[in-house]
Amino acid sequence: MTTIRENANVADPKNPETSVMPRPFDVLVIDHLVKLMSQHELTEVHLEEGEQVIRLRRGPKHVAVVPVVPAPITAAPVAAAVTAVPVAATPAAPAAPSKKYLEIKSPTPGTFYRASSPDAEPFTKVGTKIKAETIVCVIEAMKVFNEIPAELSGTIVAIKVEDKAPVEYGQVLFLVDPD
Repeated sequence: MTTIRENANVADPKNPETSVMPRPFDVLVIDHLVKLMSQHELTEVHLEEGEQVIRLRRGPKHVAVVPVVPAPITAAPVAAAVTAVPVAATPAAPAAPSKKYLEIKSPTPGTFYRASSPDAEPFTKVGTKIKAETIVCVIEAMKVFNEIPAELSGTIVAIKVEDKAPVEYGQVLFLVDPD
């Protein structure tokens, strides 16, 4: 059985010839980074040194995309002679979507922002065509601003959250027509 000394990869100032500096892919370094992520509630750590890269991410990698199934429309009997009020006077009921829209959901709880700063233009609007890599919003959690990519292509047909509103994990942020 092999035993790993806890300080095996730490530089020994008394004996520099036998000590080894920790490398980014050492198990002890990764274990320490994971503990720090948990302790400070970080969702991602990305380190680069030369050509060595390490990225640790907690939580789901992709936003779940679930098609929205519209409620079935049932036709009510219409009496032709009974209607005396003009159609424009009655409040318009929202039309049931005839297409199946895809949802962009929040990958994390936090505060939803439509723009990168208060004076900046929103990332998207209703009618904006998006691609998978398009940033659609920012969610701030514990003073960390996470850019949220669409991870699907189509056209934004609805924004389901008000700017600066709190959001929960899995909450629908946008409806997208996949075209």
